[in-house]
Amino acid sequence: MNFVWENTVISMIAIGILYWLLNKYAFGPLFSVMEKRRELVKQQLDEAAQTREQAHTFVEEQKAALQDARKEAYEIIEQSKQTSNKQAAHIMEEAKSEASRLKNEAIRDIQSEKNKAVEQLRSELGSASVKIASKLIEQEVSEDKVQGELVDKYLKEVGGRS
Repeated sequence: MNFVWENTVISMIAIGILYWLLNKYAFGPLFSVMEKRRELVKQQLDEAAQTREQAHTFVEEQKAALQDARKEAYEIIEQSKQTSNKQAAHIMEEAKSEASRLKNEAIRDIQSEKNKAVEQLRSELGSASVKIASKLIEQEVSEDKVQGELVDKYLKEVGGRS
């Protein structure tokens, strides 16, 4: 094998021209495509990180909103309990007041009926006394024994009518 220096020079020149052509027409566009791809990947990674951060923020906001909703629900429940307790106390107070009013009214009615009964009894007793007195006056009685019997007889008559 002989070494031919002309072939080596031609090969070197051919390699140089090929490198220059590849650098001008192939490597430039290839590197620019690769650079664009690198930037696209970097942009997508940045967007993914930003989306992840937004998702994290959204989750935190949702947790806070859920806590607020639970707190409001608890407050509404407590407020409802207080309102129902107030209404129950008000209803009980009204019921006690009404019962007291009815009791007082019943006592007044009973007292009124009692007074009427006493008045009627006095009236009947008065008329019975007048009848007894008139009967006694009609008959002249001299003995105490006969007088007591007459009084007893008339009292039985009056007592029997009632």
